[in-house]
Amino acid sequence: MSTWQVAVVLGAVAVGAMTPMQAGINASLARHIANPLSAALTNTVVASACLVVVMLVLRVPLPGLAVAARAPWWSYCGGLLGASIVLGAIVLAPRLGAAAYVSSLIVGTVLSSLLIDHFGLLGFREQPVSAVRLLGGALVVVGMVLVVRR
Repeated sequence: MSTWQVAVVLGAVAVGAMTPMQAGINASLARHIANPLSAALTNTVVASACLVVVMLVLRVPLPGLAVAARAPWWSYCGGLLGASIVLGAIVLAPRLGAAAYVSSLIVGTVLSSLLIDHFGLLGFREQPVSAVRLLGGALVVVGMVLVVRR
């Protein structure tokens, strides 16, 4: 691996480390305001406000409607998926615990990623599933089972 690849992987690990923090913070908010949907909405509003500030500071222009219309229809479903992920974390993480929730999340992520890569879906280049990649996925499932077991 090159230094750049190591840095990118470490960046992804750092972002992954935020997953249980975000789930716990959002679940705490849901308990305080007594509604998981309101907590998910609050999360999304705060995230959007932060992105607006960053765009203003960096002077990132908004795309024109003609440019935005060229994107495939499904590319606008990311927000729906993001909302589902946030709401799922709020509801599921407190019931499972941080480690069980995140390990389950990782299994879903790895399995869907293998399929996405294999078929080259959503703009990813095709990377066929191999025996080694399947073994890696299986080991992730085994790891989840070990973490989830009480």
